[in-house]
Amino acid sequence: MRKILVVGAGQSGLQLALGLQSRGYEVTLMSHRTADEIRSGRVMSTQVMFDSALQHERDLQLNFWESHAPRAEGLGVSVAGPDASRAVDWVGTLDGYAQSVDQRVKMAGWLDTFAGRGGQLVIHGAAVSDLDHFSRTYDLVLISAGKGELVSLFGRDAARSPYDAPRRALAVSYVHGLGPRPEHPEYDAVRCNLVPGVGELFVMPTLTTSGRADILFWEGIPGGPLDVFRGVKDPAEHLSLTLRLMERFTPWEYARATKAELTDAGGTLTGRYTPTVRTPVGRLPSGGLVLGVADVVVTNDPITGQGANTAAKCAASYLGSIVEHGDRPFDEAWMHTAFDRYWELARHATKWTNAMLGPPPEHVLGLIGAGARLQQVADRFANGFDDPSDFEHFFYDPEKTAAYLAEAACA
Repeated sequence: MRKILVVGAGQSGLQLALGLQSRGYEVTLMSHRTADEIRSGRVMSTQVMFDSALQHERDLQLNFWESHAPRAEGLGVSVAGPDASRAVDWVGTLDGYAQSVDQRVKMAGWLDTFAGRGGQLVIHGAAVSDLDHFSRTYDLVLISAGKGELVSLFGRDAARSPYDAPRRALAVSYVHGLGPRPEHPEYDAVRCNLVPGVGELFVMPTLTTSGRADILFWEGIPGGPLDVFRGVKDPAEHLSLTLRLMERFTPWEYARATKAELTDAGGTLTGRYTPTVRTPVGRLPSGGLVLGVADVVVTNDPITGQGANTAAKCAASYLGSIVEHGDRPFDEAWMHTAFDRYWELARHATKWTNAMLGPPPEHVLGLIGAGARLQQVADRFANGFDDPSDFEHFFYDPEKTAAYLAEAACA
């Protein structure tokens, strides 16, 4: 029986560990926190997952919360005008619904499931010195802990990393008491509110530790009027600041948030990080090799909601590569091949995310505006969140965009 070590208990690490466990591998999982510590901790993400990523969980029968979590059947885009009115506003229908399950719920539940199924769970933070020993003990070591010392094992891929500094300042609030959008009170949708030159507000339904909730998520251009959360430690102050910014920049969202209250004291999150693609193979001081997983090797800004989705897709891709490799050694050549297979998926999310972090060119503004009068355009743009590869056909190139819009108008 092949022995595999997974370091890191997030979406990718746990999904991969549970997938390998179900295939009969002897899996050890290292987490720096227990399930109870995760449940009682601070929120970690917004984690909206679209249909194809959710399908990977269904395939492994890990979709424990699918019947309980709210279903976002649409994805809406609003663009603020200079007077804080909505210059653009539309909702695209998703082919398959999206869902967000608070990672405190999901990761804790999956951690208990892994241990309950007989997996070896080690609660300990891993250092590079630990991995030196483990690389000689296990057939394969996978690093899915996307922060801290271990990330330094994987060098930055400059050709695939156009940014060398954070492009957004992030601020998240989980709330109860948010009212429905009056335009579609009968169903849930992920709402993307774009404030040109300032940043973005995302509003999305979620399942958290206390049940149904909503997430208010500001992405602010560094140095701008939304970049004001650094140093805010008090959760109540964080929410108050979030709401004041909504009242100023997105009053249509603020109108339904006047009764919003934090779900719990751990329901806020701030941060910023640089979008980076890294080389997939880490070399330890002893010469041993480790393979980077998901955020360790492909870190995108959350502006397009791809983090948990690419993590799930990475876990599924690596699972396939490992199982198909049989009893052959997991050498450096195989590691690069496994990553390249995943990169064929991840490169589309990375390209699109990096494009959305810059000022939108004229043809993209026209495309977004067209969604208000052409439902086909709104639907296709919305479903690009599930399959970013489709943007190659109508988003990046002005001529392709013009041809698509002409075709859509005729249809």
